[in-house]
Amino acid sequence: MKETNLTRHDFYYDLPEELIAQDPLEDRSSSRLLVLDKNNGDIEHTVFSNIKKYLKSGDCLVLNNTKVIPARLVGEKISENSVRGRGTKAEQDETHGASIELLLLKRRDNDIWETLVKPGKKARVGAKIKFGDGLLIGEIVDVIDDGNRLVKFSYQGIFEEVLDRLGEMPLPPYITHRLEDKNRYQTVYAKYEGSAAAPTAGLHFTNELLKDIEELGVKIVYVTLHVGLGTFRPVKVDNILEHHMHSEFYVVSDEVADAINETKKNGGRVIGVGTTSCRTIESVTDDNGIVHGGSGDTSIFIYPGYRFRVLDALITNFHLPESTLMMLVSALAGREHIMKAYEEAVKEGYRFFSFGDAMLITTN
Repeated sequence: MKETNLTRHDFYYDLPEELIAQDPLEDRSSSRLLVLDKNNGDIEHTVFSNIKKYLKSGDCLVLNNTKVIPARLVGEKISENSVRGRGTKAEQDETHGASIELLLLKRRDNDIWETLVKPGKKARVGAKIKFGDGLLIGEIVDVIDDGNRLVKFSYQGIFEEVLDRLGEMPLPPYITHRLEDKNRYQTVYAKYEGSAAAPTAGLHFTNELLKDIEELGVKIVYVTLHVGLGTFRPVKVDNILEHHMHSEFYVVSDEVADAINETKKNGGRVIGVGTTSCRTIESVTDDNGIVHGGSGDTSIFIYPGYRFRVLDALITNFHLPESTLMMLVSALAGREHIMKAYEEAVKEGYRFFSFGDAMLITTN
């Protein structure tokens, strides 16, 4: 990784609020698609269903098959004083019944999860929170470095079923509309539960489109990276090298590694669907460009100056200003090309962020 003199402000752009997509389109593949040539900065405008035009036999498309869990839980604090009849009424009122929101980030043990708690000041170690009239009880058992909490859950039955009943989809804060259909925040190929956010570039694909792509002779493979909120955490330091990335769990099978290696050997392109797929395969590729199967945690941070080991092209959405994702796409296409493309997308009225339109970064 090369050093960089870029600051987070170098990845800022103006975005009118009305361009933030609040709802998914009825037809997934009818989103707009901006095609950016990463070598010369040339731009084309089309629709996502035409992605087939830019793929060819021998290419390998890498998708992230993680599944978003209904990770947002809203409950109320149980006061020990109130339960035992201790403390003044004021002390009981201060803690009992206080609304607390939990966002499940990562499973640490069977019933212990790393969580983001709001408001954090009411979530001291030992505090208990009940959800759904006590169907689920969470106890704060530890505070970790960045202020997140470890929570131990108790319940009857199967945790996933309880969560499905009580939890809500953890939509990003810039989406204020209610999501009517939970499945629209899942890819059609979502399989393994564990994400706190969707790999949104994949939301544009339909089963029919994937079948058409396969019939072109494109190899489709799946990796798993459980998306945490760290990916979307804003960069708060001016010097981007000081930004700390949170780790996320990934799985890449030996069969997928072999398929990607075979593609490269035969002169085909490896095309990531989403920054999560990109970060996963780059994490398991050695300096010689060989992909290795395996599982573990990755905190890879890709910014301009990074030398891509295996990725040739990327399908992605439009990202928040000053985000690590802006830095990643700038590493692939060059910051000047990306900033110009974003300026063009704003001018053309593209829809931005999770439910927005897509970009293909490639070469002719």
